[in-house]
Amino acid sequence: MTKAEVISEISQKTGIEKADVLTTVEAFFKVVKDSMADGQNIYVRGFGSFVNKKRARKVARNISKNTSLIIDEHFIPSFKPSKTFVAKIKGSKKITGDVSAKAPKAAKGTKKAKA
Repeated sequence: MTKAEVISEISQKTGIEKADVLTTVEAFFKVVKDSMADGQNIYVRGFGSFVNKKRARKVARNISKNTSLIIDEHFIPSFKPSKTFVAKIKGSKKITGDVSAKAPKAAKGTKKAKA
């Protein structure tokens, strides 16, 4: 589902104009981004938490040049769904999208048949 589809569905369910819903959704995303950039976590009861996770300093390898580089500690945005959100998804019977439609990959060492 795209952002446009979400906005359209919210507009249909609430009766609010699409332009107003778009403004509200964009404002929500801006608040989330700005708050997390300032180091604040966001907790939405019944939905989940937007949190900053700290990644430690580490040494990484560039195998093509055979060199090492240091990656300083940094923060990564993360989303942790609430228990009620997870329970609702687990209870869902319908799965849509590309995940179930993908064909299984051929095992290593086997050749794919040409069409």
